[in-house]
Order: sequence, then C-alpha cells, then structure tokens
Amino acid sequence: MSYRALSLAAIATCLAVPAFAQSMSGQDDPAVAIDPAEALANAALDAAPVFDGHNDVPIQLRSRFDNQINNFNFTDTLNTGETHPQGRVMHTDLNRLAKGKVGAQYWSVYVPASLTEPEAVQMTMEQIDVMKRLIARYPDSLSYAETADQLETAMANGKVASMLGMEGGHSIGSSLAVLRQMYALGARYMTLTHSSNTPWADSATDRPEHGGLSDFGKDVIREMNRIGMLVDLSHVSEETMLDVLDVAKSPVIFSHSGARAINGHARNVPDSVLARLPANGGVVMVVGLPGFLNDENRQWYAEREAEVARQMSLYRGQPDIWARAMAEWDAANPEPQTMISHMADHIDHIKSVAGVEYIGIGADYDGMPTGPLGMEDVTGYPALFAELARRGYSQVELEMISSRNAIRALRDAEQYAAGVADELPIETILQTQE
Repeated sequence: MSYRALSLAAIATCLAVPAFAQSMSGQDDPAVAIDPAEALANAALDAAPVFDGHNDVPIQLRSRFDNQINNFNFTDTLNTGETHPQGRVMHTDLNRLAKGKVGAQYWSVYVPASLTEPEAVQMTMEQIDVMKRLIARYPDSLSYAETADQLETAMANGKVASMLGMEGGHSIGSSLAVLRQMYALGARYMTLTHSSNTPWADSATDRPEHGGLSDFGKDVIREMNRIGMLVDLSHVSEETMLDVLDVAKSPVIFSHSGARAINGHARNVPDSVLARLPANGGVVMVVGLPGFLNDENRQWYAEREAEVARQMSLYRGQPDIWARAMAEWDAANPEPQTMISHMADHIDHIKSVAGVEYIGIGADYDGMPTGPLGMEDVTGYPALFAELARRGYSQVELEMISSRNAIRALRDAEQYAAGVADELPIETILQTQE
C-alpha cells in the first residue's frame, strides 16, 4: 500500500454518512428525504471528481464529422443522433460531464487496428490534433493537461482536466522514436494492442504469436517507463499482462477493463494478474460496456452470433431471408439487461483480490453502444457511486476509486521517470523498407 493510500485510510474513521447528509441541499427541509448512500456518493465526488480512463469522443469526431469541428457544439450533443447510421446520440458533452461529476478524462486517440503502421501513425497524430483543438475551444470548461500537477490544478479550478491516451501499439509503427514523439505530443498512456496483435505484443482477441511480449516489446515497456508514459494493458493477452508486470518499473493501468472472474470475456483481467497489482501499484479502471460486465449478456451475444452464422449458411446468397429470421430471433430472445449492480460486482471482486487502492473507472463512453441501465451516458457516475456506498464503501474508498488511485499511478510514473532522467534513450536498429 502506498503512503497516500495509508494516509487516506488513516482518516477514514473520521468520516460518517450523517455528516455528509447534512451537507446536501434540502437539509433544512424536513420533508426532503435524503438517501444516505446518494449523500455519501455526492460528497465523495465533490471532494474527488471522477478521473475516467477512457472516452472515445475523438473517434466520434472523425466518424461523424470528418474532424471538421469549427462549428461543432460540444456543450450539448443530444442532437447528434442524425450523424450516426443507427441514430445513436453521443454519450458525452460538457453539460453531461458536469452532471456526471467528471473532473478529469483520458481522451482516447484510437485508430483502427486494420490500418498499416504508417497509416496508424498519421491517423493518431490527426486524432491528437482534433482533440487538442476541441479542448482549446472550451477554455472555461476543459483544460489540457500533461502532468498530475496540471490535472489537479485544473480540477481545483472546476475544469475537466483533459489528457490523451493512445489505444493500440500499432500507433507507434514499431518505432521507439515515434513512441517518444507521441509522448512529446501529449500522449500519456498507450494501450499496447487493440483487437489484433502488434509485431511485438499479443492481443487478448487474436491468435497468440509472441507468447506475450517479444524482446522489442519489452524494450517498449522499458522506454515507456523511462519517459513516464503509462503502460495500458486493456486489450492485451494474459501472457502479455504477465510479461509486462515482469518488466515494468512503474504502475500499469487497465484503462477500460473488468474482472474475468465475474465475466469471462478475454478483455477482462484474470485473477493471476489482479493478485500482482499491489506489488506494481497499477490500477484497473473498470469498464461500463455491458458485454464485458454481465456474463449473461456475453453468452447472449455468442448465441446470437451462432444464429447469424447458421442462418447465413442455410440461406446463402439470400440476405432477405436470414435478415427476417434474425428479426424473429431477436424478438424471441431479447438482450439481457445490464445493470449498475453488474459494474459494482466487478469493483467488489477487484477489491477482494487486489485491494481498493488499485481500482479506478474507465467506462468507455462513446466507444460502445450504451452503458448499463441507469449509466447510459456520462451523467451516470453518481448512480454507480451511490450503489457502492450502499455496499458499504466509505467516502475515502469512493474517493480512491473515483480519481485518487488513477492520479497516484500517474504521479508514480512521473516520479520514476524523473528518477531515471539521466538514462539515455533506448536505441534499436531501424527497420528499412525495401
């Protein structure tokens, strides 16, 4: 347990739910009933607003608006349904971030894993550019940040501290020089893979090629540690996770993952890795994607995919027939609802295996169709924290989960980098193109 965690734990006994309830609006009106759990959650989020690990607004700007944002209104995006093929409204805007008590955000500069590495490098830079431009357009609400100190200053000033994270190691083109330049452009974490392997690391959702990390992949981790960029292990295989923990000298994060013991999806974190988090100091930022939370939902998706394959095999070249068949299947087999309680179950499990000091939130808004019922968009965080309060989490624990753990991991990575500032960059042989 870190010094900060011990300090927070030491003051936990000074806090009690009634004191929080008295601080809430309506306290002087005996007719207004105050839910102690909601009061506790609000008090925690007022003291430590949410620092979310993963939001995909940047790719929404690209897919919906071709990164043409000079006339885009980020204050209110409730009218964006017409910009999406399925009519989905964006999950995020400034009004709803305020309602959700979000104080800091890692904006994901995601690019598809299907791109070639040179294409991925260019597109990543374009996504960094568009997000920086969006942040600059709203200086009263957003504040660009590259350090833990800048983040905490922005939060103290009532702004959403805005940091950048790369999703997918293909974005560096297998080049440590590009990695260093992405850091210079502001990227403060990198997810090592996305849905496919990189030439140096195995993905959770691809056929293993490297047995975890290649030798070059281990150099990537060492160089990320040296410069202070957080290693993000969402999307990587269990073997890659374990290899990283063997190499890493500073905390890792999982920017948007759940617990595999609760939902068996390969994107979630197994107990073998959770058990090693305290030694590393890393943080699992728990995801809100229903298929990763509710195992019944995961099973439903598998059954539906199997039925699609069956219908397409039965009626090859006849899409109208299998489309009607799937409409009938969907009507007879509604998707199971995923609740806030499912997300809380993952938090409970991670706490039981690793400890509350190693939990954060990384919902994945605007990178999924919807969050759980009651957490469909970024306004839903207070409801999650009220659920945790009902389960017995103290204010100190809620503050750890909302942002203090994530800030601590970022600061620890910065401090490690500062301590090795005299070390020279890792050099590798350049790969030449024939």
